[in-house]
Amino acid sequence: MLKPAATSMTASVALAAVLAPAAHADGPTVGSDGSRGSMLSVTVCAADGGRASGSSGSSGSSGGTPAAAAPAAAGAESAAPTDKCSYDRVDPPPPAGHQAWRGHDPADGSVYKVVCDSDRGGVVFLPNGQDAPAAPTIDPELVARRAAASMRLEPPKVASPRAAGTYVVGMPTWMWAAPSPSTFGPATASATAGGVTVTATARVTRVRWAMGDGTTVTCRGPGTPYRQSRGKAMSPDCGHLYERPSYEQPSGRYQGTATATWTVTWTAPALNDGGTLTETRTTPFTAAVHEVQVVN
Repeated sequence: MLKPAATSMTASVALAAVLAPAAHADGPTVGSDGSRGSMLSVTVCAADGGRASGSSGSSGSSGGTPAAAAPAAAGAESAAPTDKCSYDRVDPPPPAGHQAWRGHDPADGSVYKVVCDSDRGGVVFLPNGQDAPAAPTIDPELVARRAAASMRLEPPKVASPRAAGTYVVGMPTWMWAAPSPSTFGPATASATAGGVTVTATARVTRVRWAMGDGTTVTCRGPGTPYRQSRGKAMSPDCGHLYERPSYEQPSGRYQGTATATWTVTWTAPALNDGGTLTETRTTPFTAAVHEVQVVN
């Protein structure tokens, strides 16, 4: 007998337990803009590989009587002879248009979560009247998230404001971060699950600077390093004016953060699918801001 699935789950988390293996690095790669990023590859086992016999059920929160998986079809991943799978209907079902429906209308059938003794699993769409679930369908977005998780996406390395620096009320403060492949990208990784390979590329698209005085500044790049030749000029792309000194702040310094938004673009060529994800990384900083004392 098969062990039934404990509870119904939404399709978006059906592969959470499956996408657990750690990544291994394949060495650096060169991005399209000539910069060097990191290339990682993740292999995830996530396919039923066979078909089942027996009733799937047509109502209720679970998929009726689970059925043992038959030997894998030609070209599919092989399941161990003793590997048994249970099918549990997802209730409430995923919204219309979700990857789990595989282009079908929700009225045409149901989405099932598949859990196997070997910890393999996934989700599968079963048309109304079909009594043999097909192999679990891999959600490429979940595979893309696993690829993104394997990347080395670090928070920005704040170069200014400097902890040892002193800034002046009403004078331009230039903010910038030291860019590198691990702090700004591009970084690329691929992940494979159940024969579906997803390639993802991540780049920082903006940095949000919370200045500690109640204001925020959003910059589209790492910012421009200040040079003495710029005098009292404002930064051309990432600057701020403090209007009050920081004397009353904790430790006499403004407590700020620089938060980078990584945009991850992914493609699954075999499914003619793709999309974008976002990740954020944050670095704290402090700024000591003083008033200029003028003596007549």
